[in-house]
Amino acid sequence: MSKSFLMGNEAIGLGAVRAGVKVVSGYPGTPSTEVLETVAKHNPGDIYVEWSVNEKAGMEVAAAAAYTGARTMVTMKQVGLNVASDPLMSLAYVGVKGGMVVVVADDPGPISSQTEQDTRRFGQFSKLPVFDPSSPEEAYEMIKDAFEYSEKYHTPVLFRPTTRLCHGCASVELKERVKLPAPEGFVKDSGKWVIFPRLSHANHRMIEARNPIIGEDFSSYRFNLLHREEGNTVKGIITHGISYEFVMEALNGYRGARVLKVSTPNPMPERLLLEFAEGLDQVMAVEELDPVLEQELLLLSGRHHLPLEVKGKLTGEVQTAGENSVESVRRVLEEYLGEVYIRYLEGLEGGAAEPEAALPVPPLPVRPPVLCAGCPHRASFYAVKRAMEKLNEGLEEGAAPIEGVYCGDIGCYTLGNAKPLDMVDTCLCMGAGITMAQGLQRVEPDKRYFSFVGDSTFFASGLTGIVNAIYNEASLTLCILDNSTTAMTGHQPHPGTGRTMMGNVVEKVDITKVLEGIGVKNTVTVDALDLNACVDAVLKLSAMKGVKAVIFKSPCAAIIKSFRTCRIAEDRCVNCRTCINEIGCPALVLDGDMVRIDSGLCTGCGLCSQICSVDAIETVK
Repeated sequence: MSKSFLMGNEAIGLGAVRAGVKVVSGYPGTPSTEVLETVAKHNPGDIYVEWSVNEKAGMEVAAAAAYTGARTMVTMKQVGLNVASDPLMSLAYVGVKGGMVVVVADDPGPISSQTEQDTRRFGQFSKLPVFDPSSPEEAYEMIKDAFEYSEKYHTPVLFRPTTRLCHGCASVELKERVKLPAPEGFVKDSGKWVIFPRLSHANHRMIEARNPIIGEDFSSYRFNLLHREEGNTVKGIITHGISYEFVMEALNGYRGARVLKVSTPNPMPERLLLEFAEGLDQVMAVEELDPVLEQELLLLSGRHHLPLEVKGKLTGEVQTAGENSVESVRRVLEEYLGEVYIRYLEGLEGGAAEPEAALPVPPLPVRPPVLCAGCPHRASFYAVKRAMEKLNEGLEEGAAPIEGVYCGDIGCYTLGNAKPLDMVDTCLCMGAGITMAQGLQRVEPDKRYFSFVGDSTFFASGLTGIVNAIYNEASLTLCILDNSTTAMTGHQPHPGTGRTMMGNVVEKVDITKVLEGIGVKNTVTVDALDLNACVDAVLKLSAMKGVKAVIFKSPCAAIIKSFRTCRIAEDRCVNCRTCINEIGCPALVLDGDMVRIDSGLCTGCGLCSQICSVDAIETVK
C-alpha cells in the first residue's frame, strides 16, 4: 500500500482499476473527463478504454460488456446522462450480470455546464441505486462498493460526484488490485436480454420489490454516517456529498446537533433515517441541488407520524440553486442553531492567537470567457459575419437587407456569442444548432440560416440533424469548425483524429465523405485563417438552396506550437482600432492610446493583419 495525492476524478479512476474493471467507455465533459483518462493512464494492460462517439454509445458498450459478467464503467457529466437515458431506462429493467457503474459528474453552479441537474433525481426516476461520495478518499473506496452492490442486485448503479469533489485533491491510500475470476461470457437467453413488454412488466414488479431490500441494506452501509450529539438535543442536520464536508467544517467541532450523512440517497436507507430522527423536533437538510433528502424526510414523517419539522430548500433556509460553501452553510446553521452555536464559534475565535495584519487584497479582475488568442473559430465566425455584410453591401438600393441567423452549439465555439463577434443567436444543447435552424426556417423562410458545429460534436450528435435537414428539404449552411480535437474538455481524440484512447492509430473518419454519403452535394473545405477564401466560400454556398457545408479547417491554437507572431508597424498604424473592434482577440491590447500586440499571447494566426485597412500589422517568425 502507498499514499498518493489525488484529484477526486483520479481517485475514482484508480478505484475502478483496483476494483477490477475490464471495460471503460464514456464521452468527455467537465467535470467528469479525468476519470476515464486516469484509467487509460494507469491501465495495467487488460482494461479496454474508449472515448465513445457520445454518451448513448458509451452506455451501450459498457452494458453489453456487463452482460458477459465483466465489471464495466461508463463516464459522463450530468447533461450527458440525458443523451444516455434511453438505454439506461431500459437497462434498469433488463439488469446486468457483471458490475456496471455509471459515473455521472454533477456541476452545481453551474461552473461549466448549461444546466444544474441533480442525478439523485435521475436515480429515483430510473429506480437505480445511487452512490454519493463526499471526498476523494471516500470515492476511491466507494467505487469498489458500487461494483459489488451492482453485482449483488444485478443492476447498474449511478455514482454521483460533483465538481468540488471531482477537482478537489486529497491524500489517498492506494490498495492492491482485486483479483477476480475471468468473466463467464455472454450466455444467450432471450428471456433475459431481449426487452419485451411482458418482460418489462414483470421486471418492474421485481424492481419495486427489490428496492426496499436495497434500502434496508444501505441502512448499514459503512459510508452512511450518523454523528451523535453531546447531551440531549432536539435539532438535527441531514446532508450528503461535498455538502457534508461543508457542514462539518462549519460546525468546527460543535456537538450540539445530530448529523446524518446519506451516501446512498436511492433507495433511501429508511431505517437509518428513522434512527436519526428519533427524539428530534427539527431537522435542517443541507444539500445540492434538489431537496431530495428534505422531501424524503417529509414523506417519512408522514408515513410514520413523526412530530418532525423539516427545513431546507422548500422552506427557504437553504439556497435553491447554485453551489453550497462553508460560508453559506455557516450562515444557515447560525440561523438554525442560534446563539449557542454562535457563542461556540466566537469562543473558538477568541481563544485563538490574533492573526497578523494581512496586506489588503485587490479585487479579482473580471475575466469573461473568450476564445483563445489565435483560435481559428474566431476567424470562422468573423468570415461568416463579413460575408453577410458584403452580401448586404452589394444589394441594389432600396432592397430589403438579408438577415442571417446563427445557430450555435456547445463547445469552445459557444464563445462566438461574445462581442464584438456576436455570432451565436441560439444555443440549446449539443447538435441542436443544426435542427433549430430547420425549425426557425419553417416559420421565417426568407432569412439565411447558419448552423455551427465542431468536429467532435459533428460525430457525437450532429449527424442526425443533418440527415433530418436533407430528408425534409431544409435550406441551411452547415459551418463545421474543424480544429482536429475535442478542445473544450481537454483535447480528447474523436473519430476524425485518427487515434483512439487505447493509443492505436486508426483510419480517420473523413467528414467530407460522410457528408457526401448522407446527401450533402455542395461541400467546401477552407483554411479557417484564410479570410478571403472563407468569405468567398460562405458567399457562394449560402446563396444555394438546400443543405450545404463549409468546413473551416485549422488546428486548435492550444495544441500546436507556433513559431510566428504578429507585430504592429507603428509608422503605418493610424490607431483606427479596427483590429480590436472587429475581432476582439485577447492578444490585441491598448497601451495608453495605442494598440499593441501581446507577444506572449499572439500565435501569429494573421487574422488581424488581414483586416487591417492600412497594412500596419505584419506576421513574422
